[in-house]
Amino acid sequence: MSDAENPLVLDFVEWIAREPRAYSEVIGTWKTSCPRLTIWEDATDLGYVARETIAGFGMIVTVTEAGEKLLRANGRMF
Repeated sequence: MSDAENPLVLDFVEWIAREPRAYSEVIGTWKTSCPRLTIWEDATDLGYVARETIAGFGMIVTVTEAGEKLLRANGRMF
């Protein structure tokens, strides 16, 4: 199974797509101590999510165009 086909990557990208998330919320919610579950890193490395800084709010995580394409291709875009 490739990272792009990983159901947890899809779940992660879909969760971010519902609304932009604060970086701290993403890290707190999706952290893991298992080196085999690198969902956050996989999604970032594949270009499905990106971090950006918004003045007065801080760093947020959003879905990229590639992430939206992934969700649509897997029937996850709402």
